[in-house]
Amino acid sequence: MTGMSFAFSPTVPSWVLLAASVAALILLAYGLWRGARGTAWRAIPILVLIIAIADPRLVSEERAPLSDIAVVVVDESSSQGLAERTTRTDKTLSELSTQLGAQPNLEVRTLRIGKDARSDGTRLFGPLAGALADIPPSRLAGTIMITDGLVHDAPATESFAAKQSPLHVVLTGDQNEHDRRVRIERAPDFAVVGGQAMIRFSAEDAGKPDASSTTMPITVRLNGKQIKELNFNSGETADLAVAIDTPGANIVEIEVESAPGELSRLNNRALVSINGIRDRLRVLLISGEPHVGERAWRNLLKSDPNVDLVHFTILRPLTKDDGTPLSELALIAFPIRELFEEQLYGFDLIIFDRYSRKGLVPYQFMTNVAKYVRDGGAMMLAVGPEYADSFSLFDSPLQSILPAAPTGQVSADAFKPTLSDIGKRHPVTADLTGAVGADGQPTWGRWLRNVQVATTSGQKILDGVNGQPLLLLDRVEKGRVALLLSDTMWLWGKGVDGGGPQSEFLRRVAHWLMKEPQLEEESLAAEVLGDDLVVSRRSLNAAERSVTIEGPDGAQSTVIPRETGQGRARAAIPVGEPGLYRLTDGLSSTVAAVGATRPLENFDVITTAERLEPIAQATGGGVYWAGSTGTPAVRRTAPGRTSHGSTWLGLKANDQYVVTGVRETALLPILLVLLLSVGGAMAAWWREGR
Repeated sequence: MTGMSFAFSPTVPSWVLLAASVAALILLAYGLWRGARGTAWRAIPILVLIIAIADPRLVSEERAPLSDIAVVVVDESSSQGLAERTTRTDKTLSELSTQLGAQPNLEVRTLRIGKDARSDGTRLFGPLAGALADIPPSRLAGTIMITDGLVHDAPATESFAAKQSPLHVVLTGDQNEHDRRVRIERAPDFAVVGGQAMIRFSAEDAGKPDASSTTMPITVRLNGKQIKELNFNSGETADLAVAIDTPGANIVEIEVESAPGELSRLNNRALVSINGIRDRLRVLLISGEPHVGERAWRNLLKSDPNVDLVHFTILRPLTKDDGTPLSELALIAFPIRELFEEQLYGFDLIIFDRYSRKGLVPYQFMTNVAKYVRDGGAMMLAVGPEYADSFSLFDSPLQSILPAAPTGQVSADAFKPTLSDIGKRHPVTADLTGAVGADGQPTWGRWLRNVQVATTSGQKILDGVNGQPLLLLDRVEKGRVALLLSDTMWLWGKGVDGGGPQSEFLRRVAHWLMKEPQLEEESLAAEVLGDDLVVSRRSLNAAERSVTIEGPDGAQSTVIPRETGQGRARAAIPVGEPGLYRLTDGLSSTVAAVGATRPLENFDVITTAERLEPIAQATGGGVYWAGSTGTPAVRRTAPGRTSHGSTWLGLKANDQYVVTGVRETALLPILLVLLLSVGGAMAAWWREGR
């Protein structure tokens, strides 16, 4: 390929050449005005000299053509897998590739954009912008998108970076699609445990002209368990009240029954994650007598701003008679009826700290406490020698809910608390160890007293003297009970023999009693880390159990979490589709929301041209339906010409090149300059002489 052009290389600055030319024109004009003979002949040598100084040359360029670049964007998101879209995508790509490969001087770059479980919606223009950044705008022939039109990052028409080249869209869906879907209109992020969360939702049959007359059954689940069934009319909006009883993530699932012939069932289900938070915890602490250890409980509970603590210390039991005048006794009476009858169920936890039965709380009120625990309440006893004497709380209606009976013996030997076999796996104590000695036990400081008991129920978490129970945890019907068989735990807080994790230990016991989900002995959980769904299983049993995982599309898989120590086992599987995953190991069940709880990709799945057509029109491109018109033919078009038709699409022919060599030829050789200059001067002299 060769190109020809003219160029000048003056031997003097341009302004000198211009000044000389102007002066010559003035002199020649003056001569013509005066009628001087030979003026025209004088113009010949002057003009030749000026042209010779300008040095005109013929420039010949050797040019190598540059190929134009066409970008083909293939949408491989989740919605592209519906109906016949995948088949049409593959067919369209194959036929376009054949046509583009036959075009001369055209380079084709194919950009496949797949699904990402962490992405909310289909993102095509972000990756396209990255691909266009490496292409000079002068070489871009155009862009072809093979998609269903469900693009969630389409830019404004005026901000599209490649407007100078056509963008063509080939749609893979059908124009008469219909689909049933449910939409969350409004939902809270937080709710108080024990209260209700209001969720507003709607459901519709999109794409059906007579959808308003359709009745749809709807099922509501909370954390995988069905709580309601509703009958719903298409297009309606309703408010749903959901009781939040569990702290932490509560996943509400609203599912509408599938319709015949609909595109997808994934959008028949909508998820809402509501974080359950405790408003204020009310704790009743009753200390049977003043002692050093009661401050450990008080400091722990008062340090938590979410805890309302009601604390009573019995300074003088009713049975004590030492002649003290009544005017010098307690200022207020112990509010027995208010605490143990009127307000009992308003407390989340009741703690009896070294409390003995000495007539202060009548039997019928202790019966109320036992019933409170069975109905779902929480009670803890931190006992000392009083538990082994004749006024023990065990000899009361609480006996029916306590996990151990006192033997009447109290060991006063110093000992170090150790973890039982269950305690090494129990979430209250498993990772509470800190430094570990040669025997595998934590190097905690010593305690001084251990009440000896005969265990009747519950789980022994800590061992005391000679393997005697030190901490027992038990479930009683709907409630929970903890029995701490020593009153010298306060030595940990004083740092005796290095101390121990007193505050964390008491906090975990209290929160286990109040059913904190993270402290459950048998539990199953899942979270997304990177591209994996990590399954965590906690159990007091070391035997491995398989976990069945059901994905949002109904497909099931099985993994076996492997033991990692301290009662935990873990496994990871790659994340497929965003949505709700159900997990069960036969004993425990849980759900996990992967990606957005309301993913854009799965909600609106009906093929549409509305999002991309404005950009295509602004760039001179076209929109085609592969299902009805097939794959459009490819043509090359000149810049500024129409670049699309009903059955064809055009790619701009830019005709770009790169210069590989240059040759210059002088147009006025020196001999010709001399001949014309001398000849013109002689002709002018001859004319003047006549």
